[in-house]
Amino acid sequence: MKKILLVEDDANVASLIMKGLVEEGYEVSLAPDGEMGYNMATQHSFNLIMLDIMLPNRSGLEVCRDIRSANVHTPILFLTALSTAENAALGLNMGGDDYLVKPFKFVELLARINALLRRSTSVSAKPVNTDDVYTIADLTVDDKAKTVTRSGTAISLTATEYRLLLVLIKNKGRVLSRMDLLEAAWDINFNANTNVVDVYINYLRKKVEGNSETKLIHTVIGMGYVLKEA
Repeated sequence: MKKILLVEDDANVASLIMKGLVEEGYEVSLAPDGEMGYNMATQHSFNLIMLDIMLPNRSGLEVCRDIRSANVHTPILFLTALSTAENAALGLNMGGDDYLVKPFKFVELLARINALLRRSTSVSAKPVNTDDVYTIADLTVDDKAKTVTRSGTAISLTATEYRLLLVLIKNKGRVLSRMDLLEAAWDINFNANTNVVDVYINYLRKKVEGNSETKLIHTVIGMGYVLKEA
C-alpha cells in the first residue's frame, strides 16, 4: 500500500482529501503544521508528500527546502492557493516536483498523485541506446546509480530536474518541443501555455553548465530544446 504524507492545516480540506485517498487504497498520514510535517517527512518513509504552502510554524516552502536539505528525495506535490507563476516556480525551485492550485477537483488531484508515483520508479522517454550510462561531451548520467557528473564533479539535481535531463540526454541531438518534454518528464497533461519546462531548463542550465564554456542545452527558437555539443 502506498503511503502519503499530507501536510495541511485546514481540517475540512484535509478530511476531504484523506477520505478520498483512503477510498482509493492509499494510507494517509496527516501533519497539521509545517514543523510536524518536516519531522514526519524526515523520520518516516513515504511514497509521496502533499504539502500546503501556507502553514503555521513553518511554511510549506521552508519545509520543502529543509526536507531536501535532509537528503529526502520523496516526490513533493504542493497544494497552494497562490496561483501566480512566480509562487509556483518558487515552490518548484525549493525542490518540489509538481503543484496544484486550490480549489481543485479530486479527480485532478488523483491524476497528479498517480503521475508522481509512476515517475518515482520510471521515466517516460524514448531511449536511444540500451545502456544505463549516457554521456555527451564531459557530462555523464548514470541512470542505474541515479547520478550526474560533469568533468568528474558530481551535480545534485532534484527528481524533476533529473528526469528532464535524462529525457534530453536519451534524445541528444534531437529537438524536443515543450509538449514533448512535458509528456515525457512530467507524464501529465499540463496547460499548453505553462512555462514549467522553461523554468526547469533554466534550473538545469545553472547546475549542469554553470560557468563552463561548453554549453550543452540549446534553445531552438519556436521549436523547443536540444542537448548537443555546440
